[in-house]
Amino acid sequence: MKMKLNNFFTSGFHFEDSEMSLKSRYQMMNVAIVLSVVGLTFGIAGNLIKDTSGLMPLELFLLCANLALFFILRINRKYFESVSNTITFEFTFLFLYLVYISQPSALKHIWLFTYPIILLYSQSTKRGIYWLSFMIIMLLIAPLQPIVSVHYSLYQVTYLSFVLLFVSIIIYFYQLKMDEAKNLILEQQNKLVGFNAELANQVEEKTANLIDLNESLEIKVQEKVEELIQKDNILTTQSKQAVMGEMISMIAHQWRQPLSTITLHISNLKIKRLLGKPVNDEETYKTFDEISDMIIYLSDTIDDFKTFFHPDKELVEIDIYLLLDKAVSFILPKLTERDIDVIVEKNEQILVTTYTNEFIQVILNLLNNAVDVLSSAQILDPKITLIVKEENDKVIVYVIDNAHGISDLDLGFIFEPYFSTKGKNGTGLGLYMSQMILQKQFNGDIKVETSENGSTFIVEIPKHIH
Repeated sequence: MKMKLNNFFTSGFHFEDSEMSLKSRYQMMNVAIVLSVVGLTFGIAGNLIKDTSGLMPLELFLLCANLALFFILRINRKYFESVSNTITFEFTFLFLYLVYISQPSALKHIWLFTYPIILLYSQSTKRGIYWLSFMIIMLLIAPLQPIVSVHYSLYQVTYLSFVLLFVSIIIYFYQLKMDEAKNLILEQQNKLVGFNAELANQVEEKTANLIDLNESLEIKVQEKVEELIQKDNILTTQSKQAVMGEMISMIAHQWRQPLSTITLHISNLKIKRLLGKPVNDEETYKTFDEISDMIIYLSDTIDDFKTFFHPDKELVEIDIYLLLDKAVSFILPKLTERDIDVIVEKNEQILVTTYTNEFIQVILNLLNNAVDVLSSAQILDPKITLIVKEENDKVIVYVIDNAHGISDLDLGFIFEPYFSTKGKNGTGLGLYMSQMILQKQFNGDIKVETSENGSTFIVEIPKHIH
């Protein structure tokens, strides 16, 4: 509704921000025409009611003229100056006519004081002065001219002229201040537009810089990720190699006795033949069977270690106690040599879906560390205990030794890479790689609790890895 009303008083035209002055002139011109139409209609109606002709012919003429001007003003903006000049001319002679023919007691001269506002919005300042001067001159000579009998005295027209001039000056300076305010607002708007444009350019420039920076960061992050992956691979390889060294040592321990037995059986047969003693078939077959059993045992040992070092990761559903038994079997010669007992507390079967080789590697790292700690601590009854518990969808494995525990100084660094308490004999990768394997591959974790009575490493893994 408000938009339609604004369009009505601007003759339906759209004005830019730089045309606010012209827009105000259009609005006042439409207001003047509408009010004059209302006033003329009211005058005509009054004359009809009083049954007096009076000014009705003039009022009818002016009414038709104003309606015509109202529609002309809406045809094209180029007609604005013509319409404004016509309205100025119309009101100038209308007000003079009222002064020349009316009585002072009728107070029709009061309309004269709207004249400065009409000039303000219909004429430029220079032309407005000309029209105002013409009006004042015509007022001052009204009682002096001999053509028309004027009812106003010279004093009265002089007083009217003074008030008209006074009102015109006030309106002029008011408009001057309004123009200054408009110009200031327009200047600020232009500055704001310029600032917004500059800000938009800066934002665009900063956005482009951020895009370049993001691309650069993405490249750097990708490089760092690849570097970290490469380092992790190196650490994994080094950890595997360290475990492999332990394994080779274990293989040597496990093979030493079977190989010695095979050599002894073969030597017995050779010695008997050299001494010329008879060797019957039953003894020969028995010796060959024992040698065959030893070879099968050696082959099984190789298969066990080959499976552990297989590079492919496979999710396998298996009883977790089988994995613990296999890990213990790998270091059995080391345990036997150092007289360390390993106890696996078994309850009912606990099935897990997991990466078997990686899990065995973690348990082996913990077992090897426990064996080394127990050996160096010279405990009278060295013992390692493995306990498994279920909690909701998790399986928790406790690896407990009865050594003297971990010092407070070392406790904060035991999961750091290359940190070792074994001196030159340790790589410092076992616990670090165990933590990495559990966190990254199992979505699990490893913790440690220690006291002067020993240490407990707590391994948490999901019951079923998807």
